[in-house]
Amino acid sequence: MQRVDVVIPCYNYAHFLQECVESVLSQAGVDVRVLILDDCSPDNTPEVGMALAARDTRVTYRRHAANMRHIATYNEGIDWAGGDLFLLLSADDYLLPGALHRAAELMRNYPDVGLAFGNAIIAEPDGTMSKRADPLGENYVHAMQILSGRQFMQLSGARNLVPTATAVVRTALQKQVGGYLKELPHAGDMEMWLRLASHAGVGFINADQAVYRQHSSNMSLQYYGENILSDLVQRKKAFDMLFSQAADSLRKDEILRRFLARDLGKQALRQAGIAFNNFDVATAVAIQRFALEVSPDVRNSLPWIKLVCKQTIGPKCWYALNSMRRRVAA
Repeated sequence: MQRVDVVIPCYNYAHFLQECVESVLSQAGVDVRVLILDDCSPDNTPEVGMALAARDTRVTYRRHAANMRHIATYNEGIDWAGGDLFLLLSADDYLLPGALHRAAELMRNYPDVGLAFGNAIIAEPDGTMSKRADPLGENYVHAMQILSGRQFMQLSGARNLVPTATAVVRTALQKQVGGYLKELPHAGDMEMWLRLASHAGVGFINADQAVYRQHSSNMSLQYYGENILSDLVQRKKAFDMLFSQAADSLRKDEILRRFLARDLGKQALRQAGIAFNNFDVATAVAIQRFALEVSPDVRNSLPWIKLVCKQTIGPKCWYALNSMRRRVAA
């Protein structure tokens, strides 16, 4: 059996930790080890973590003397890993039965694949699980899909395509490409998948691999003002780092570079539209300016035209028209 080392960073998630760890220990068909990294949690994580480690020799518990934040914690986990495969699993998420075996079999059958991921079920704040993260959509109906690194980058574009709880990596490749970048605290996952894809193929497993908990405090659930622009700037920096450090064939791929820049510009315009809808006109203009700097071609895109129309009639009129449209539709 292949050994899968699972690192579980935990900060203030003691109430989820046992379910997360047990979901790993119950995985069949693989040899697992678990490292719980308690980032100086103020709750009862030490009691839960030490109890889990005492109960099963496959579990190790470590507590930081001071809060190191997530990037340093992730990289500590990468340094610890020594098995065939590696997974970072947040303490508030958990694996579904067979997830690691499916990933391990894909890696065994396709030696050129360095990263495998799959679908995830999304748990809402109230505990219901009515949605799923289906990264490749309904067009990919096979149980398994093997992508070249370039294909993965085109599918991913300027978004984080991979549900992190499902991302199993070859440990040797993870060590080769290095750890997460402290300069990218919000775009670190996206940059890491792109970096891995620049060195190896990517495998997709068309199965529910994990449950991702969506909290009411998640940025994805609410409008978060000027942090939108900071997040977009980090995505651009992730692309800049990708092309500056990649192999020559990728570094010279201007078609892919322009595609990614245009996709980032279009996503920025959609975020500018959200800012405008929240009457944050200044942030909308700043994001619009960023989109144009990233990709001048976005002037010809639908998101640009929609945003300019909103700006022309003004936020109050747009809100009134949109409210009327929703009432008519209802």
